[in-house]
Amino acid sequence: MTIHEVLLSLTGVEATYNHAIRALSGVSLTVRTGEIVALLGANGAGKSTALKALSGLLGAERGQITAGTIVYDGEDSARRSPADLVRRGLVQVLEGRHCFRSLTVEENLIVGGLGRKAGRGELRRELDRVYSLFPRLRDKRGALSGLTSGGEQQMTAIGRALMARPRLLVLDEPSMGLAPLVVESIFAALKALNRDDGLSILVAEQNSTVALRHADRATVLENGRTVLEGAAAELRERDDVKAFYLGFGVADAA
Repeated sequence: MTIHEVLLSLTGVEATYNHAIRALSGVSLTVRTGEIVALLGANGAGKSTALKALSGLLGAERGQITAGTIVYDGEDSARRSPADLVRRGLVQVLEGRHCFRSLTVEENLIVGGLGRKAGRGELRRELDRVYSLFPRLRDKRGALSGLTSGGEQQMTAIGRALMARPRLLVLDEPSMGLAPLVVESIFAALKALNRDDGLSILVAEQNSTVALRHADRATVLENGRTVLEGAAAELRERDDVKAFYLGFGVADAA
């Protein structure tokens, strides 16, 4: 698949909470059209803050961007509301498998398509596409989301985002708390969307092993700052990355 122009760029982004607590001290990254980029780092490195900043969601948690620029699709994203960014194709799946627990799986998915003012036939085609990616959701489509498994809730959250027809899908820790086989199935579906539909994906992960196996490039954060970036295949082979971010000791890396 051909990777084209830069779709999203963060340059020297700094951010605080309550105008006092520094969360980002210089984050820079790019996502090109048709690319999967992994945002890696330990818990507290600033991954979630960076994603909320680029999606316009930081203000909801009393956060502020104090320096740097965020450009999506050629425009300053700070001038756009979160809802406008979604309409322009930047759709985020938040950490924590957020579903409307009292709605069925299928009702959750349909909610994702309502903002597009799509017709019934188009919504049905999109539902079928989501069900083909996540067959378990088809089996559970009439079940209340709050009564489904953690993996099924994560699939529902991702499926709901896909119903909005994103150009850039942003995911925050999609593997958190899930069994390895479920994680593999989710990342396989994301890879298929990227390969077959050209969907651009930015995924923040502590599970660096699975993220680097599926990504084209990766950016590593530490203490709210970009410390490393490069091709995912190259980073997988670096001993320092294995030791600090993949959980291997130096002897294991060798």
